Amino acid sequence: MSKFEFTPIEEIDKIHAELKAGFYSGKLKDVAYRKYQILQLLYLLKDNSKRFEESFASDLGRPPLESQFFEIASCIGEIYNYYKSVDKWAKPERAPFSLLWFPMRPTIYKEPKGVVLIIAPFNYPIFLSLLPLASAIAAGNTVVLKPSESTPATSALFAELFPKYLDNDLVRVVNGSVPETTRLLELPWGHILYTGGGRVGRIVATAAAKHLTPVTLELLGKSPVFVDPKCDLKMTARRILWGKAANAGQTCVAPDYIIVPRSFQDTLIKAFKEAHDEFYPDGPKAPGQMSRLVTPQAFARVSGLLKNTKGTVVLGGETDEATKFIAPTVIKDVKPDDALMSEEIFGPLLPIMPVDSIDEGIAYVNAHDHPLAIYAFTNDEQFKMKIFNSTQSGSAHVNETIIHPGAEGLPFGGVGPSGSGYHTGKYGFDIFTHLRSSLHSPGWVDALMSFRYPPYTAAKIKSMNRTLMPSIPARPKGPPKLSSGVSWTK
Repeated sequence: MSKFEFTPIEEIDKIHAELKAGFYSGKLKDVAYRKYQILQLLYLLKDNSKRFEESFASDLGRPPLESQFFEIASCIGEIYNYYKSVDKWAKPERAPFSLLWFPMRPTIYKEPKGVVLIIAPFNYPIFLSLLPLASAIAAGNTVVLKPSESTPATSALFAELFPKYLDNDLVRVVNGSVPETTRLLELPWGHILYTGGGRVGRIVATAAAKHLTPVTLELLGKSPVFVDPKCDLKMTARRILWGKAANAGQTCVAPDYIIVPRSFQDTLIKAFKEAHDEFYPDGPKAPGQMSRLVTPQAFARVSGLLKNTKGTVVLGGETDEATKFIAPTVIKDVKPDDALMSEEIFGPLLPIMPVDSIDEGIAYVNAHDHPLAIYAFTNDEQFKMKIFNSTQSGSAHVNETIIHPGAEGLPFGGVGPSGSGYHTGKYGFDIFTHLRSSLHSPGWVDALMSFRYPPYTAAKIKSMNRTLMPSIPARPKGPPKLSSGVSWTK
């Protein structure tokens, strides 16, 4: 296993300067060289798949299937899509046709932003670092990747493998903790992508503001699950429980708590118990079945939330400090002021908050920070649209949990306190790209726009208005009729 060592702080400025020189060398102006680097990144993953499985097992106690499904295999597929698509993405685009402007050939050039910084979290060390890295390279940037110090085996593996597969002038790893990250944030960047908690997100945004550096923040948030009694009950229980237990609940879009009619709570709990017994016939602590909390500090925080809840544990509840294990745990009758509702859980605890009406649940969600995701389990289109139209969130999904960040073609990001900006796929390429507008105007255009030159006269104003003013629709007679909502039956 690779040795985990912090990057000396005095080397960080040198790394930044070398990457700036690498950017101005022009290597990545050539899309073919970007594709070469992306292909090298693909082989970095493919060649070392087993080593990454082992590093995830060391850092997170993660089962091999989860490592492949969530990160290794899925990321190879996604990065290959970058390789196939970058020629199209990087191609200049003509602006939409306009009779006035088309003679000037309005064009959008896709330009890289420069040297960019990616600060990655511990919970998905490949998905939330190498995918943004591939996006940044595809866009033509040089990159510093700062992986998490909480996953030392994986971060050390990055530091070992990057120089073997990637151009050292273009991509570097900086390992470390707070001092190293602080020094990185003191430097100017073309763009910063940070994934993690809101507290550190504010620090990143404040530091970036000193250099007017654009920032993408992928933050956390308590993602609620609305359960309609008319749902497919077995599917609902399986998908929610799996979404909460996968990676030991250390997923930024994990179901954080359930909102359900009070009368349906016990029915849902019974379905959870059946799903649990099906998932873990030998118990969730059996080898290769469930991830562990990442650090002793994470274990202490999540187990502390469990100890302090005033709800009733109806499933699970087992903990083991020595192995940082917490079983998938369902807690019923959780109230809004409970310890479990005070912060994002980021662990395998699933509180159920019963309510008397759907509007009560929506009001609770809207009274708190916008979540990264909202989930609704229902077969009723009106119920779905009531949830979607009455709330704000980074994303909203029906009858599914946690897999949407990997869905090809969908943006992944938050809103307000849960983040800003998007990444994955073309959206990742876009955040690291400056859209450089351009006109190439021929001399004869003055025949169309001669009114712009002095002396200004009434005739020129009329000419300008004929050229620029659109014909707008008739004045409306009143507001449109709004659609009605739905209610749970008590």
